[in-house]
Amino acid sequence: MVKLFLDIETLPGNESLKEEIADRIAPPGNMTKEETIKKWEENTKPLKVEEEYRNTALKGEYGRILCIGYIKETDSGITQGVITGSEPEILEKFWDVAKDVNLFIGYNILDFDLKFIIQRSIIHKVKPSQEFDFARYRSYPIYDVMHEWAMWSRDTVGLDTLTKALGFESPKTELDGSKVYDYHKAGRDQEIYDYCMRDVEATRKIYKRMNFIE
Repeated sequence: MVKLFLDIETLPGNESLKEEIADRIAPPGNMTKEETIKKWEENTKPLKVEEEYRNTALKGEYGRILCIGYIKETDSGITQGVITGSEPEILEKFWDVAKDVNLFIGYNILDFDLKFIIQRSIIHKVKPSQEFDFARYRSYPIYDVMHEWAMWSRDTVGLDTLTKALGFESPKTELDGSKVYDYHKAGRDQEIYDYCMRDVEATRKIYKRMNFIE
């Protein structure tokens, strides 16, 4: 069986989205005084626009993939790496890596990573090399470590919490998902790639522990 452990890091959409977001954000309906509205426009609105813009990193319609980290296990050995480049290039390379995979494994990949990858593939007209059934309560061909740990209840925990509970080193350091965009703007992409790979490695350790492998 060929297994692929994966994790993605994403960025918000194009900066031009901020204008679109700003156009639809209005002051509260109960705010009527002109002076109060002006202060809201100057102080509160920019913060709300920035917050909503950053949240587009979680939406396949708007966000962008910065990188995909992976570890691939086959009968002949293990390969791993972080796929980078333009988004279409990342998608092409990912689907080439994934073409012979039987089991896709990750943390919250059912609701985020794989869904995001497929949505961005559709947008960029990059045909996936695999077809997925996103039915829940299954561990094949998608093994979502987060849901499997919670036994498909709503009582899910973050990767940081679970690694610590199992006695593994947490992949989260100063950098976590909420800071990826700031690191990218500061030109610190290599640190993001390293962080992405740590998430993949941590997920692989948890998967092996949960399945009593090694």
